[in-house]
Amino acid sequence: MNLTDRPRRLRADGIRSLVSETDLSASDLIAPVFVDATTEERIPIESMPGQERVPVSEAVARVEEVRETGVEAVMLFGIPESKDERGTRAWAEDGVVQEATRRVTEATDAYVITDVCLCEYTSHGHCGVVEEHAETDPTLTVKNDETLDLLTRTAVSHAEAGADMVAPSSMTDGMVGAIREGLDDSGREDVPIMSYAAKYESAFYGPFRDAADGAPAFGDRRHYQMDPANAREAMREVASDVEQGADVLMVKPALAYLDVVRAVREGFDHPVAAYNVSGEYAMLHAAADNGWLDLEEAAAESLLSMKRAGADLILTYFAEDVAASL
Repeated sequence: MNLTDRPRRLRADGIRSLVSETDLSASDLIAPVFVDATTEERIPIESMPGQERVPVSEAVARVEEVRETGVEAVMLFGIPESKDERGTRAWAEDGVVQEATRRVTEATDAYVITDVCLCEYTSHGHCGVVEEHAETDPTLTVKNDETLDLLTRTAVSHAEAGADMVAPSSMTDGMVGAIREGLDDSGREDVPIMSYAAKYESAFYGPFRDAADGAPAFGDRRHYQMDPANAREAMREVASDVEQGADVLMVKPALAYLDVVRAVREGFDHPVAAYNVSGEYAMLHAAADNGWLDLEEAAAESLLSMKRAGADLILTYFAEDVAASL
């Protein structure tokens, strides 16, 4: 054989790492933190091994644990002490995320991002104000424009509590523009928006709904979250959010949607985030528990694939474990 091209030459020890095309670092990762106003102690999340809900009094300690691994950013999710049809605790000055944000920003150097949605706060578990008779009529859904005001109030309340960035996740048409206007009008024009720009109605969210107590009491979210079959629609969604002022563009979920991550990366100059969701996390743990794969290696490879596809930032429950191993 007379081969002029032998790719294996660059796979030898010493050169292999020098020609590696993609790097993963702790600064790429964002760790979700669940803060629960209904408890005074940490509560393990059974469907998400290694994850837990923490009381407001433990929020600072939990974030400090994240920072010790080298992860610089957290995203706060809240479980309120009470719920109602409109999710009014979402924008309360003394709400769970607002109080946790104040404590964490005052006591740590973590970059604090807050999830802006209503599903954890509404008694029906939907991401906004539902239409009349929606409980019994599967053709009805969330009132889009009425929900925008509530999302804006929530985002502004998070910013006023000290959030470094807000992340609207409800897939409500116009949410980025409404929140951008609200932040600007309140003197928070420097607070960026990470939009859940392409968020699909996915089967991979199950464990999260246990963690955040946000499962719909009736129906589903197909009328406002995207159809998993659609990729071109994702580009329209992302373009709309860019026009409205989104600073960071998120694709959720990540592993089953790497084609969308790549398309967003190639189509837009904005930073791209990928959400390595709860079901993706739980399934690797389940396989590892059965001895079918090495958890640490599989987790790192999964996150590397998201980075290779074009994600600049990765929101993941593996953040601490992977960061500690880098």
